[in-house]
Amino acid sequence: MDAALATLTNNLIVPTILFFVLGLVAAFMRSDLSVPGGAAKFMSLYLLLAIGFKGGVQMAENGIGPEMLTAIGAGVFLSFTLPFLAYGLLRVTSKLDRENAAAIAGHYGSISIVTFVAATSILTLSDIPYPGYMIAVAAAMEVPAIISALWLASRGPERSESDAGSAVWRDIFANGSILLLVGAFVIGLATGTDGAKTIDPFIGQLFTGVLCLFLLDMGLRAGHSLIAHRHMLSAPIFAFGMVMPMTSAVLAYAMGLALGMSGGGLFLFLVLAASASYIAVPAAMQIALPRAQAGIYLTLALGVTFPFNLTLGLPLYYWMAM
Repeated sequence: MDAALATLTNNLIVPTILFFVLGLVAAFMRSDLSVPGGAAKFMSLYLLLAIGFKGGVQMAENGIGPEMLTAIGAGVFLSFTLPFLAYGLLRVTSKLDRENAAAIAGHYGSISIVTFVAATSILTLSDIPYPGYMIAVAAAMEVPAIISALWLASRGPERSESDAGSAVWRDIFANGSILLLVGAFVIGLATGTDGAKTIDPFIGQLFTGVLCLFLLDMGLRAGHSLIAHRHMLSAPIFAFGMVMPMTSAVLAYAMGLALGMSGGGLFLFLVLAASASYIAVPAAMQIALPRAQAGIYLTLALGVTFPFNLTLGLPLYYWMAM
C-alpha cells in the first residue's frame, strides 16, 4: 500500500500537472490571471502537431503490424460501447432525460487529446517508452462514441428534431484537432527519423514548457466552467464525472491485459478509455442534439472529469499499468 501511495504521489508532483492545479486554484480564487486566446490557440496547434509527428516517426521506426491493428480495433470497440454503459448509469442514478443522458454518454466514449498529451509527458519524464501507434488509436476513438450517442438519443419519443445529419458528419471528420493530429502523424510516418532531426529543436526542447503553459490555461478554463455552471450538476451527475472514468479504465485494463498490452502502451490505453471529450463531441452534440443542455455535458467533461483525470486519474492509471 505504501508503495502504491508513493507511486501516486511521485506521478502527481510533476510540473505539467502542478501548472494545471495552479490554473484551477487561480480560477477558484477569482484571480485575474489569464492566457490570451491567440496564445492558447497556438499552443493547442503546437501540441497536436508535436505529438502527432512524434507518433508518426515512432511508427516509421517500428513499422505497421498486427499489434497496431489490434490496438486500434480495441480502441474503436471501447469507444462505441462505453457510451451505452455511461447512458445506463446516468438514467439509473439521475433524472436526466434520454437526450441529455445520450449527449453526456457520447463524451465518455470519445477521448480528451489534452489528457493523452499530459499522459505522454509523464512517460517521457519517466523515460518510459510507448508505442507510436497509440496516436492512431486516439484518432480512431473520436468518432464511434458520437455514433453511439446519436443512436441512443434517437431510440425513443424524445428523438432530436435536428435534420442536420450531413453537417454533423462533415464537422466530425473535418474537426481541426483530429485533422492536424492525423496529418502530423502521417507526415512523421512519411519523413521518419530524418524529418524528426530537421524539426527537433521545435518539437523536442520546447514541448514540456509549452505544455505547462497550456495546462495552466486549461486549469483556468476548467475552474471557470465549474464555477459558472455548478448549479446544473446534481450530486449523482457530479459523482458520475469521477466514477465513469475509473470504470472505463478498469474495463480497458482487462481488455489491454487480454491483448498483451503492458507498460507505457497499456497506460495510454487506460487514459484514452478514461478521458472524456470536451472539444469534438460538444461541437457535434450542439448540431445533432440541440435540445441537450451544453452547460451540463461540457461542464461535466471539462470541469469535473478533466481535472479529476489530471490530478488523480493519471497517477492511478499509471500505477495500474505499471
